[in-house]
Amino acid sequence: MIFLCVVKEERMRRFYYLSSCDSCKRIAKELPLDETIAQIDIKKTPLNSTEVEALYERSGSYEALINKRAQLYKQRGLKDQNLTEVAYKNLLLEHYTFLKRPVLVYDAALFVGNAAKTVAEAKAFLNEQ
Repeated sequence: MIFLCVVKEERMRRFYYLSSCDSCKRIAKELPLDETIAQIDIKKTPLNSTEVEALYERSGSYEALINKRAQLYKQRGLKDQNLTEVAYKNLLLEHYTFLKRPVLVYDAALFVGNAAKTVAEAKAFLNEQ
């Protein structure tokens, strides 16, 4: 999932990942992540409200940031509930597993998830920078 938008805080460069996730580790190796991009393990450093809101500004939706394949999501039966954007935001703040990952934020660009197309587009984008 790729998002491009105009945001107040243009200069934000972060790669949110989970160090215990093999897909995240593989993708981190594939992407040309340089020293200007902070790599943040969301288990060790959970997202705070400012970061979640910055991701929302770029995506336009908290739901777009949710990992609907997360065990907690399934265990709680959340797929059967009609959740609001506020509920999705609270899930992102509650536990790191609710964030669809990895997430690459590069200024106004946002790449969310591990789909091959998303990873290829993130790689191409970074190679152009």
